[in-house]
Amino acid sequence: MIILWIIILIFSFLFMELNAWFTHKYIMHGFLWSIHKDHHKKHGKSWFERNDLFFIYYALVSFGFVILWGEYNFWPGLPIAIGIFLYGLCYFIVHDIFIHQRFKLFRNIDNKYARGIRRAHKVHHKNINKNNGECFGMLWVPKKYFK
Repeated sequence: MIILWIIILIFSFLFMELNAWFTHKYIMHGFLWSIHKDHHKKHGKSWFERNDLFFIYYALVSFGFVILWGEYNFWPGLPIAIGIFLYGLCYFIVHDIFIHQRFKLFRNIDNKYARGIRRAHKVHHKNINKNNGECFGMLWVPKKYFK
């Protein structure tokens, strides 16, 4: 049972990368651009962005699986919730701390993977418009950014 639990957790984490890519490309750069567009502009005095509302949405989804697990005995709910939570934690560390430097940590990380992730995100932010964007993933980006 523990092996199945771990497989579900890992699958949930990996599925979130696919989900994040899809959501970013077709929803954030689609009908919810009005919420996401402040992420593509220079920041004013506020540390927060409307774009941070997406974090709340995924936290609620994760919490929903905890409720399914605890209240309705849906045993896969807990590993799914933890997989979503761990992806959210990775997203926060990689995207908000490492790439956008919302906290001045991990500034000196310099390896091929780190450079590729930063390069891909920089290319994504070159376009400040809703359409014609490129590179919507976070942890898994095309090989061309690692060269």
